[in-house]
Amino acid sequence: MNVDHEVKLLVEEIRRLGTKNADGQTSVTFGMLFHDDRCANIFEALVGTLRAAKRKSIVNYEGELLLQGVHDNVNIVLLQQ
Repeated sequence: MNVDHEVKLLVEEIRRLGTKNADGQTSVTFGMLFHDDRCANIFEALVGTLRAAKRKSIVNYEGELLLQGVHDNVNIVLLQQ
């Protein structure tokens, strides 16, 4: 899979799993994405896809590298609705 395609799939999964925040943006926790069975089947490297989406200003989250367990409560915000 190419990166652009995986980023598009990531946006779809954030919309599916996420909720609207006070600003009207869709957000989801890293833990919810990481532990979702469908996401596990889609993404070989979820963290890499998230980093690519962040570099393209499609999502935003605190930090650079997200680790399962440690960063499960980090919110990933979809910037492009």
